[in-house]
Amino acid sequence: MLERMNRRNFMQLGVAASAAAMAPRWVNAQTAPAPAKAAPPPSADHSIPVKTTKLYDNVYLLQGAGGNMALQTGPEGNILIDASYAPAVPRILEAIATVSHDRADTLINTHWHQDHTGGNDGLHAAGFTICAHQNTRQRLSTPQTMKMFHSTVPAAPAGALPAITFDNAMQVWRNSDSLDLVHFDPAHTDTDIYIHFHKADVLHVGDIFFNGVYPFIDEGTGGTIGGMILAVEKALSVAGADTKIIPGHGPLAAKSDLQQYHDMLSTVRDKVATLKNAGASEQEAIAKKPTAEFDATKSASFMNPGLFTGIVYRTL
Repeated sequence: MLERMNRRNFMQLGVAASAAAMAPRWVNAQTAPAPAKAAPPPSADHSIPVKTTKLYDNVYLLQGAGGNMALQTGPEGNILIDASYAPAVPRILEAIATVSHDRADTLINTHWHQDHTGGNDGLHAAGFTICAHQNTRQRLSTPQTMKMFHSTVPAAPAGALPAITFDNAMQVWRNSDSLDLVHFDPAHTDTDIYIHFHKADVLHVGDIFFNGVYPFIDEGTGGTIGGMILAVEKALSVAGADTKIIPGHGPLAAKSDLQQYHDMLSTVRDKVATLKNAGASEQEAIAKKPTAEFDATKSASFMNPGLFTGIVYRTL
């Protein structure tokens, strides 16, 4: 358990694998239907291994079928960030065992989506206590509609629900480091948080950052393009020049990568807003290709430019 956590709000802090390999296979860009007919995300592939990359003495990046994970090891117990899909749990435990024989302690969810929380139940059974923002527990406790995919995600089982929740922020001291857990205002969803390992200087920002692909913004659970931009600005204020930034999907990043992503979001937002304010419909805005200058730098494995433009248009 996080027995030494400070539950009170503290002062806001001044706050290779390809993207195609790491991004969830929710949308095929080559054959993607119109946004209203997008298919729901599939379950994870049981066969995808979990790759482990050492970032610091006792901090690792874990990458597999779902969202990027992080692991802190040590005698006070292992802390794992995010849980991928349910079928990935055996692979996750195998990956942890290759770098640590310390006991399972705490699993932190960056937000509620299944590619980050699907393994909660299995990892809880393996000894992890789940911690997340209070909105994540609320979202997981009841069925949720994925508006873009026209699908409903059922409520999670009791063992998958966070047992420890917080509102604005929480500070944790563990394994010779201090961790800040801080909630973003609604961005990708209304449940997003970042986790900053101070000594290791590793920052996990969850799905406010899709590195190398256009992001999915969950408009059905509070996500907006404006919120994404503000969240990225908050993360940029936390990161230093040498900070290792773990995105929700895609390869490990530096602050310069996050800044480029911010600039892309802002540019596309402004172009779409201009079109919308001039009276363009969503489909007319998509036809104008407001993302064109960035398309060559974004993998087409996840979210195609038209789908992303539609989300931006609808969440302005």
